Amino acid sequence: MIESCRSSRRSPAWIAVAAALAAAQVLGLAACSPTVKVEAPDKPIVINLNVKIEQEVRIRIEKDVDDLVTTKKGLF
Repeated sequence: MIESCRSSRRSPAWIAVAAALAAAQVLGLAACSPTVKVEAPDKPIVINLNVKIEQEVRIRIEKDVDDLVTTKKGLF
């Protein structure tokens, strides 16, 4: 029974090999870490503003309504 306890012990060489393998795994994982680069674009950013201004239409409608109200006083 005493011999079975002695055979289950690890030798110092085995511990060193295990430590070296663990260190190699840690270094291998650290070497594969992804990197993120943030760079300014080469070309300027273009924003296409295809906007129709509706204020002109509203002003024209308001003028037409104003003319109609002034010419026909009995509407309202």
